[in-house]
Amino acid sequence: MYHIRITKVMRKLSLLICFLLLVFSCTEKTSKTKEKQWYKGNLHTHSYWSDGDDYPEMIMDWYKSHDYDFIVLSDHNVLAKGEKWKLIPKSPVHKKAFDKYLAKYGEEWVEHREDSTGRKEVRLKTLEEYRTIFEEEGEFLIIQSEEISDSYDKKPLHMNVTNIQKMIEPQGGNSVAEVLQNNLDKVKEQREITGVPMFMHINHPNFVWAITPEDIIQLDGERFFEVYNGHPLVHNYGDSLRPSMEALWDKVQAAYLQAGKPPLYGLAVDDAHNYHVFNENSSNPGRGWVMVKAKDLSPSSLIEAMEAGQFYASTGVTLQDIHFDGKELTVSVSEEEGVDYAIQFFGTKKSSPERSGELLHEINGAEATYRLQEDDMYVRAKVISSKTKENPYQTGDKEVAWTQPVLK
Repeated sequence: MYHIRITKVMRKLSLLICFLLLVFSCTEKTSKTKEKQWYKGNLHTHSYWSDGDDYPEMIMDWYKSHDYDFIVLSDHNVLAKGEKWKLIPKSPVHKKAFDKYLAKYGEEWVEHREDSTGRKEVRLKTLEEYRTIFEEEGEFLIIQSEEISDSYDKKPLHMNVTNIQKMIEPQGGNSVAEVLQNNLDKVKEQREITGVPMFMHINHPNFVWAITPEDIIQLDGERFFEVYNGHPLVHNYGDSLRPSMEALWDKVQAAYLQAGKPPLYGLAVDDAHNYHVFNENSSNPGRGWVMVKAKDLSPSSLIEAMEAGQFYASTGVTLQDIHFDGKELTVSVSEEEGVDYAIQFFGTKKSSPERSGELLHEINGAEATYRLQEDDMYVRAKVISSKTKENPYQTGDKEVAWTQPVLK
């Protein structure tokens, strides 16, 4: 009897162990095959730390309350570290903004004083101080950034560095391309030294018509630029003599691929400076963003996904899915009731690279597929909705989305 009881107990233990192993195996498999998610973020924003007109906490609160998952403050040639006091402008708008800031966060948080002339100064909170209020794992992330603001021959040459670890001083140079390359090399150097993923992107090439396609074509290692920037002075659409950002993108793309370089990816950003007055003449939040398909909400995962082209740029259109199997590119839109969509496929032919960015195919509807031809160097999609953009970059703008280029 005793032997029989032991045998029954052993069988039960064996069954229990098998069950636990099965559960562990399934859990591990589920974890490994966890589906990637879409995360919404803005990679170009300014605060009182440079030439923005609001406090970092108020800006973070705006983006978090508008359903963004990640955000940067990319102030000019500075990181939000150390002690900085901001002299508040005398205008009623800025006085009201201070009163709002004080009411929201209280005297214990807001440090302010008066200078010798009776004007108010406020100590700006550092990134490490204000991130504790807003960050939530898997919900909201703040990534450290800097807008390296350099120049050549009075041309403003601005570049954002996402996930920068130590401030980089403008490197200068003897041409537009050399300035850009020198700063890009410094970012690469910091990434290699720290082992931390980060990337530089070129800001608003047409701002003061500073950067031409030919300048960008000369670069080695540049992977991102702003195909759309919400600032009213950046000439996204070019003019009769100079290219739009999309035309620039296609021209550089063709040159990069012909030279054996990786593809160039396009971002949409706010470049927000103004948070109190919302109109076409102001640089406001909410105009452009990226949607990144990543395994989790962390700087390393987001950057890994973006460097693989797993994201799209948008001014309002939401995509349900982007699928490329090596032969066919399929784009599906998350439809809004009463809104129509046109899906366009642009590319450049290997046989005629000088005619970059040709319209290859167009479908009216919420889903479209393009099968890459043997002569296609690359293909990218653009989705244009019939919905008018709220507080647009330019009057009459419709909501748009851009996918990244794919290669056969």
